[in-house]
Amino acid sequence: MAELIKIYEDNPSPRQIDRVVEVLRSGGLVVYPTDTVYGLGCDITKSRALEKIARIKGVKLQKANWSFICADLSNLSDYVRQIDTPTFKILKRALPGPYTFILPGGNNLPKDFKSKKTVGIRIPDNAIARELVKALGNPIVSTSIRDEDDILEYTTDPELIYEKWGNIVDVVIDGGYGGNLASTVVDLSGSEPEILREGKGAIDIF
Repeated sequence: MAELIKIYEDNPSPRQIDRVVEVLRSGGLVVYPTDTVYGLGCDITKSRALEKIARIKGVKLQKANWSFICADLSNLSDYVRQIDTPTFKILKRALPGPYTFILPGGNNLPKDFKSKKTVGIRIPDNAIARELVKALGNPIVSTSIRDEDDILEYTTDPELIYEKWGNIVDVVIDGGYGGNLASTVVDLSGSEPEILREGKGAIDIF
């Protein structure tokens, strides 16, 4: 059964964060809070963990459209191609926040993502998610734990999430109640921003 670890967003305990990072480094799967719905994630460099998430979600790893959770804008250049000034201004205005931005993939993507022309980038307005990535030293992959036909409490109440996911993942972080509205997805890989999905993030900032 997974560990259930309580972490407070307004003051994430470094000891608890390090415990989760240990699990991520060893190829474990983690359910963690974001500023939208709870996410299912792993270290983006661990192929076997990525394969496991693909199996859970019923997709082929090569076809999976997952996003990368980053701590801030400073390490984006490791994973995306050169960002022009207008694009950078949009990112700076919107992040951290409930957005997923689709950007052209860079040359340094981990091997399982090498074939991707674009990557989805998230910098959630959630201290727990960002501290995890900071302590890990590279992004974690993120996919929502929510299925379209899910009863919504299952994706917002950490104890119910633990009941459902405790036998599937290695750690469930209890970071308080989550939301059930996904992030707004904006494609910035073309000449103009394109809204692919309207979610929690307001679209009038583009």
